[in-house]
Amino acid sequence: MPSRIYYVVLLLIVIACHNETKGPAAVKKEPLSLGSIDALPATYASPADNPSSAEKIELGRLLFYDPVLSGGKDVSCATCHHPDFGYAESLELSIGVNGKGLGEHRQFNAQNDIPFTKRNSQSLLNTAFNGIGADGHYIPEEAPMFWDLRAKGLEDQASFPVKAFEEMRGHRFAEENIADEVVKRVAAIVEYNRLFKTAFPENDSVSLRNISKALGAFQRSLIANNSRFDQYMRGDRDALSEQETEGMKLFLKSGCARCHSGPMLSDFKPHVLGVAENEKLPFSDSGYQSTYAFRTPTLRNLQFTRPYMHSGKIATVKDVLFFYEDLHGKPLPNQHIKRAQLDPLAQEIKVEFKDINAIVEFLSTLNDDNYDKKIPLAVPSGLPVGGF
Repeated sequence: MPSRIYYVVLLLIVIACHNETKGPAAVKKEPLSLGSIDALPATYASPADNPSSAEKIELGRLLFYDPVLSGGKDVSCATCHHPDFGYAESLELSIGVNGKGLGEHRQFNAQNDIPFTKRNSQSLLNTAFNGIGADGHYIPEEAPMFWDLRAKGLEDQASFPVKAFEEMRGHRFAEENIADEVVKRVAAIVEYNRLFKTAFPENDSVSLRNISKALGAFQRSLIANNSRFDQYMRGDRDALSEQETEGMKLFLKSGCARCHSGPMLSDFKPHVLGVAENEKLPFSDSGYQSTYAFRTPTLRNLQFTRPYMHSGKIATVKDVLFFYEDLHGKPLPNQHIKRAQLDPLAQEIKVEFKDINAIVEFLSTLNDDNYDKKIPLAVPSGLPVGGF
């Protein structure tokens, strides 16, 4: 009997050792989620310290179109974010200071030493929802702004163009002095003083902070949240055609929604794509933290906001899809980026040539032309509205 027990124990030890030598079982790799997309909310939230009001929005509108905010009083926020272009612009790179004209007709004055702006002008439509996740949650104060995420919230963002040399500041003032100059100018205008007292009764001073709050309130009010896609996602199954719903399925199947996700069709994160640089710049634009990554733009209202990508080097929506189709075979357009540097999610995208037309059809359903296009007839400074 003891010998039988001995052999059983020995057998168990051998089995245990054999199992140890085999090591852990191979872990099955889970497929990546394809992501999800949804309709925009019916209303937007404002920061706790800058609640929206009609008076604040209208003050922000006047400031938005008033060239008094620029160093040479010749350019306004609206120069690069005009309602005719979905509050974006139809140029690859914007022309700010020392320019004339609007949109694709805008050009530098004959005598010029001002560079183009660094990146393509993004739309201000629906920026109230920047940072919104698939669950509909977002924090207005922390909304990611700019291609390189260097600002949080519309109020923070508003002062950057005023201080930027090529956008609004120009030669006349140093970066550290322009804010004080702009505040002094606005405070010297009787009509603005009256409007600030109405919009900010608790703190009616004309300050850079209150100017930024008014601009933020106006830009946040620029909503286009009732596209045919929104209507479809809210339950109207007749809002999209059969071809458009097929395009939506192919958009998801291709993996585009891994980055272009949620109600804004953007994850608001930086990704390395290897997009061609713009030859108008005298330097290489290395983007977010010098990694050549740029924030995912929204896909809403693409009809109004061409050209595309941070460098403005892709002319049409169809060409954007061709770019993604080419990622798997052709050399990258940006010579500074090796294939190994491409974002893993970009490498997973599989856009097939035969599906491109249907996906373009779907993307057209994200356009909503019913947004605020009101331009003031005059601004309190008495300068030309918009500066153009």
